[in-house]
Amino acid sequence: MKIRIVIALFLLVWGVLLVRIYQLTVKSNAYYETLATQNIIKREWILPVRGEILDRFGKPIAINEIGFKILVDPHLGSKKRTPLLKRALNEIKRAFPDQNLTRLERRYRRYDSPYRHEPIEVVRFIPYEKVLAHYTALTRKEHIHIRPTTKRHYPYGAMTAHIVGFVGKANEKDMAEDEVVKLTMTTGKSGLEKYYNTFLEGEPGYKKIKVSAFNKLVEVMETVPPREDRTLKLNIDMRLQAFISNLFESQHKAGAVIVMRRDGAILSAGSFPAFNPNEFVSGISRKEWKKLIEDLQHPFTNKLIHGLYPPGSVIKPGVALAFVDSKKVSPYTKFYCNGSIELGKHRFRCWKSTGHEETDMIKAIRESCDVYFYKGSLLVGIDKLAHELRSMGLGKKSGIDLPNEFIGAVPDKVWKMSKYGQPWYMGETLNASIGQGYLLVTPMQIARFTALMATGKLPMPYIAESLAGKTVEPKLKDVLTLREKMVLPLVQRAMYEVCNSPKGTAYEALKGTKVKVAGKTGTAQVIGIPQEEKKRMKEAELAYYHRSHAWLTTYAPYKNPKYIVTILVEHGGHGGSAAGPIAKEIYNWLVDNGYMR
Repeated sequence: MKIRIVIALFLLVWGVLLVRIYQLTVKSNAYYETLATQNIIKREWILPVRGEILDRFGKPIAINEIGFKILVDPHLGSKKRTPLLKRALNEIKRAFPDQNLTRLERRYRRYDSPYRHEPIEVVRFIPYEKVLAHYTALTRKEHIHIRPTTKRHYPYGAMTAHIVGFVGKANEKDMAEDEVVKLTMTTGKSGLEKYYNTFLEGEPGYKKIKVSAFNKLVEVMETVPPREDRTLKLNIDMRLQAFISNLFESQHKAGAVIVMRRDGAILSAGSFPAFNPNEFVSGISRKEWKKLIEDLQHPFTNKLIHGLYPPGSVIKPGVALAFVDSKKVSPYTKFYCNGSIELGKHRFRCWKSTGHEETDMIKAIRESCDVYFYKGSLLVGIDKLAHELRSMGLGKKSGIDLPNEFIGAVPDKVWKMSKYGQPWYMGETLNASIGQGYLLVTPMQIARFTALMATGKLPMPYIAESLAGKTVEPKLKDVLTLREKMVLPLVQRAMYEVCNSPKGTAYEALKGTKVKVAGKTGTAQVIGIPQEEKKRMKEAELAYYHRSHAWLTTYAPYKNPKYIVTILVEHGGHGGSAAGPIAKEIYNWLVDNGYMR
């Protein structure tokens, strides 16, 4: 019996050994064969060149500046080999005195490890002409490598900052979301650079190469070129962009300007003041960043889509359409304005203290009578007003091809209860009817709202004209009700009188413009006027940051609308006087440069 047990144990041990031998020699053969192949065949990525961004006439707005990067061999960080690292870095410092030795070494040690076999980048970019004189000498130095590279450059600097945006060093989140960014280590951080990043960055190519055990090249087995140089062409006219930038900057004004074709194509868009995007490509200093974000005029904020402002009277044409659609107010209904309206213990003033007397819809828009809209809103109610204004594009993203667009706010009873847990008050309806209170919009929303008033169609704004030759098609929505469409010609007539009637709020500012313009002014208060104040202070008497924002949104030619010009001047006071002269200059430029007769 004992002999049988011994034999059984003997057979069991040999059985286990035979199974293991089979696994190692037969079953694992494919695995080790693959591993061996990987040891001798490598894939080297060929990074794509980022696509350029051009204006409508082919002028470069974002380009790739040619230069060189400097790399140092790995494994020089140990105590024994540190003298070799110091020598290499000193050679770089000798050739380029503006380089900081401490930063070079810190960058090197950050990426050096026993597992790294590729040279380490210590200088990201030096312009071509600077390197040329030292190229031969440096390439002969031990452990130093010089390789061609590109750096994003924005020839127009601040002039296009908020449209084009900028590229910068990618973070972990960027790399997790995009495989190409993992390789290039850069990505679009704002503007069109971010929105169209996947298109602009292209697709990497690669070389499949055979190397020896010492990592020496034996053979190039396959080469797949990258898909690159994808050109993004814009609707922007850089001549107009420069003209508008000079207008704003020469007067040291803050705000936003949009020039848009009736179908939504953006010819020019500026947020002022702006910043220089070239400072972000290589990394901005903490001191400069602090200065930028602490500036009270917010140069880093894209006011076109991130600036939220009360619209003031510029929404009155849309409010008038909502009144008529409710069937409770007709275009010919007249309300008497004596300069204010009493509601409970509160007095709601008209901007004109002596009042407008009997006022119908056309007169109310032309002369911007607040009392007309107060009284109409009490009949119509906030829910109807809010519903119609949202359908006209307010309180919604415009859909423009820029990232992280803000929505704004069009309040109603449900909105206030969900946001603040409070009921809606009738006085808040009065404020909303003249574009005050909780109502907040972006300049881009007002531009497309104006296009709707001009044409009856709501466009989706778009900056890109074509991607790699493929044209971007405009998108227009039919959002007005049948009743609103019937009344729209009267609203358009009122907007014409705003700019062309001696009683119009923009008449003086736009007098002498080379084309017939229609539009609406707006003065949006940033502080409330106390009830005990009997006489409203003049805007010029207020401290700068207490002054109202000045709006003027327009379209032209009146009879055949082609272009929309929307202007916001922060703390500018009255819309007509602050924004009118700018609008006049823009329209005259458009006529002089062949956009309109």
